[in-house]
Amino acid sequence: MLTRHIRTTIPRFIPVRLTKACYSEQHQQSDRRDESETTHFGYETVKESEKWKKVHKVFEQVASSYDLMNDAMSFGIHRVWKDIFMERLAPIGGGNRLLDMAGGTGDIAFRYLKYLNNQPPEDNQATNHVTVSDINQNMLNVGQERYKRLNIKPTNCTVDWVCANAEELPFEDNSYTAYTIAFGIRNVTHIDKVLSEAYRVLKPGGRFMCLEFSHVSNDYLRWVYDQYSFQVIPPMGQILTSQWQPYQYLVESIRKFPKQEEFKGMIQNAGFKCVQYEDLTFGVCAIHSGFKL
Repeated sequence: MLTRHIRTTIPRFIPVRLTKACYSEQHQQSDRRDESETTHFGYETVKESEKWKKVHKVFEQVASSYDLMNDAMSFGIHRVWKDIFMERLAPIGGGNRLLDMAGGTGDIAFRYLKYLNNQPPEDNQATNHVTVSDINQNMLNVGQERYKRLNIKPTNCTVDWVCANAEELPFEDNSYTAYTIAFGIRNVTHIDKVLSEAYRVLKPGGRFMCLEFSHVSNDYLRWVYDQYSFQVIPPMGQILTSQWQPYQYLVESIRKFPKQEEFKGMIQNAGFKCVQYEDLTFGVCAIHSGFKL
């Protein structure tokens, strides 16, 4: 597995030529292992060995317009969801170590840094750290550019950017106090492997938190949401970014993701305790959390 770390509070950029190496070699063995197994890519049935390639291509296509489409599709509500997500995490004191997985554009990491910056100096003396990790180097490049443009100045916190596969993390056991993944876990091939790796890298007492699109339980609201998802979002993607297929995949992948109770059970099966979830906007998305005890 090839990774490249950038450990600094001022971002440097990973050359684009490393992008392919970042994800291709670490999948070679799993490709051979999964050649006969199938999974879903939206509503399409594909070989497990092909899904990560298709997902990777989707995010290569949308990386530069990712923030624009998030705002357009959700009318800006995704920002509120992410703010609530960080409030539920509520990192306090010093010595926190966060791994934000599938966090390439930095939305969660930047909120984490701002949250720490707003703490009283006496409560934030020990050095904190955040690792922003994503399998897609294009997404990480966007995040690093935003980090520089926003001129975020972390108070007593180091930052690194790591291109890595959530199913095979390059980090040591028991090395993080929190693991977050926002709108990323539905895109992986093996959710159980991601959860297992999250459990492994967390310290005892560490917290797993996931923000993901979920399922609306009210029949009428679900019908309205489905009409908007399938009739509006892909055409919107075509108009704003000249991309239809990535947003068709988006709305299909949401419907294929496990329902709230099923996903809760998967998190428990990975070993997490005190697992619970909170629906946001009638279940359009949900926050799931658990602890490694």
